[in-house]
Order: sequence, then C-alpha cells, then structure tokens
Amino acid sequence: MPKTNSDRNLLKSFQAAFRGIFISIRDERNIRIHFFTALLVILAGFLFKISSTNWIIILILFSIVIAAEMINTAIEKLADFVEPNLSKQIRDIKDIAAAAVLWVSIVSVIVGFLIFAPQIIKIFKIF
Repeated sequence: MPKTNSDRNLLKSFQAAFRGIFISIRDERNIRIHFFTALLVILAGFLFKISSTNWIIILILFSIVIAAEMINTAIEKLADFVEPNLSKQIRDIKDIAAAAVLWVSIVSVIVGFLIFAPQIIKIFKIF
C-alpha cells in the first residue's frame, strides 16, 4: 500500500522532533547537564532498587525538566531572532522561561531527596 501525504507528514513531524532533540543535546550545555543528571539518578535507582511508583515519578520529572529546558531554549532562540538587541521585555521573557526550568528542577531535587534519602540513611545506619 503506497504512503499517503498524511503518512509522509507524520514521518516528517517525527523527523523534525528527533532533529530538535539532537540539536538540543548537541548545542545546549544545560540540556546535556540534565541528561547526565538523569543518568546518575537512573543508576542510583537501580542501585537502591526503588519501587515502580518511584521510577514512574522520576521518569515523569526527567521528562518535565528536559522538556522545560527545551522550551526555554526555543523561547530564547526565538527572542534572539525577533529582537537581537536585548530589551527589557525580551530579558524578562527569557528570565521567566529560565525560571520555569529552575522551578521544576528545584522541585525535582526535592522529590529525589524524598525518594533516595531513606535509602541513603539506611546505608549510614549500617556503618
């Protein structure tokens, strides 16, 4: 059965989205930091044998933080394109977008602490 325009458009949409992920990882230091942090937390999750519920929470938080960072990056790139000279309005827009990433990152760290602290305390009680 031949591919329809709808199939091609869907494929192009996926290709564009994966290209965006690749560009984000290649070009954005903060996104690489978030991915590296996610890898460390995943390793800790396996080490401490966290529950399925905690895995779900952690994976949701990873996706929110990384998506927020990607949206922040897109807003910054768009703002720089629209207004190359930093105006007060552009600065405020960029700062608010960055604050969204900071907010979800802080909440993620708190949740991570709540998930892993009991496990870490158990280790120190052994010694």
